[in-house]
Amino acid sequence: MRWVRSLYDWTMAQAERRYALSVLFAVSFIESSVFPIPPDVLLIPMVLAARDRAWLIAGVCTVASVLGGVAGYAIGYYFYTGIGEPILEFYGYIDRFEAFAESYNEWGAWIVAGAGFTPFPYKLITIASGVTQLDIGTFMIASVVSRGGRFFLVAALLWWFGQPIRRFIENNLPLLTWLFFALLLGGFLVARFLV
Repeated sequence: MRWVRSLYDWTMAQAERRYALSVLFAVSFIESSVFPIPPDVLLIPMVLAARDRAWLIAGVCTVASVLGGVAGYAIGYYFYTGIGEPILEFYGYIDRFEAFAESYNEWGAWIVAGAGFTPFPYKLITIASGVTQLDIGTFMIASVVSRGGRFFLVAALLWWFGQPIRRFIENNLPLLTWLFFALLLGGFLVARFLV
């Protein structure tokens, strides 16, 4: 898995560049509405490369993710037929979406919070929130708390453990890469069975 090490080294080098926060902002924003790869792939190396900026990095990731979530909400609310349906169809969730949407608002705040904190595809929940017209205030509070909680927790752990966790990641990179993809795939599979 030499390519994983090359990609890791490249990402670590990019994390120290001056435009890294802008790239993190863009990835975090897009991930919350359409992109399948979570911003953690940038957040983690950026914090490891610049631990003194951990809180700023987590803050940028949170703000961008919540704003991207609002964009996903808007897709569901305003453009479900033209944009939202094709995205859900692309991920294979369109068939059971209608039944899911009916009961969604009853548990909406908890669903948003759960998806925002876990590997569950957050973009599906942002679009669903717009389609079902979940109260925007509820959506925003649940998004800020869950996304902020997730990104600040990751940043805090990386800040606190610093070099030992970096060594652990670097020594176990292939295993952690497989684990990352398993969690990502698992999130989509869980979504497929729940939606």
